[in-house]
Amino acid sequence: MTLRIGLSGWQYDSWRGDFYPAGVPKRRWLEYAAERFRTVEVNGSFYSLQRPERYRAWRASVPPSFRFALKGGRYVTHMLRLRNVDTALANFFASGPLELGATLGPVLWQLPEALLPTPAVLDEFLALLPRTHGSAAALAERHDDKVADPSVHAEDPTRRIDHALEVRAAGIGDEHLDVLRRHRVALVDSHAGDFPRLRVETGAPIAYLRLHGAPRTYHDGYSPQALGRCTTTIVDHLDAGRDTFVYFDNDAERHAPWDALTLDRLVADRLRRRADSGG
Repeated sequence: MTLRIGLSGWQYDSWRGDFYPAGVPKRRWLEYAAERFRTVEVNGSFYSLQRPERYRAWRASVPPSFRFALKGGRYVTHMLRLRNVDTALANFFASGPLELGATLGPVLWQLPEALLPTPAVLDEFLALLPRTHGSAAALAERHDDKVADPSVHAEDPTRRIDHALEVRAAGIGDEHLDVLRRHRVALVDSHAGDFPRLRVETGAPIAYLRLHGAPRTYHDGYSPQALGRCTTTIVDHLDAGRDTFVYFDNDAERHAPWDALTLDRLVADRLRRRADSGG
């Protein structure tokens, strides 16, 4: 099983001269981050449809072992609220994600804070999500004219696509969890000052953790004790056979990259000590 710890986004001007050395130009920030982390979340795909050339450029900036987690479009989650999304999903996958090839990691569907879909709506939505590059290409063929330059070719049609759902409203119940388990979609373990922390196993092949900062969401860094607890959670996921993705979103005051590097070191140290002890 693999562990990937990284950043939620990478284009933060306030990081210049802190995480990014002043001499590294902005066009090379992704390359610089990819030398230190194994994954990043793409935020731009949440706000608008990207273009294939942008995905190609991102892929060219990272090693083949790197993975991009894509945030699904807010048009799907926040405007359509998961209903009647067939064409919107086709447009999303036609806009270029398949250009990432093997570097395409999980797709994150982040719900608005006030939305808790009914189990029936959630079931219908998850059933539409493509589970392979081939099925994503077939879905992309159904795009409309909102995609001017569609990309609908899958390099490896059999390559798996995993999905994760971030629920930020309270009230998720057993019926919702049954739907997630039926579709083997990960429920994001989301930690923040005002978001519920949800650590529930759904039978998904991945675990997906998002660390937004606490007590002040997006602003505060994590204490050594908090990162130690997160280390235990990660090791548990790895022991259970889940590929584990962890993203730091406490970027406002530049904590994210340093917390991510610290957590990566803590997990490596924990696993090394266990191996040395024969555990």
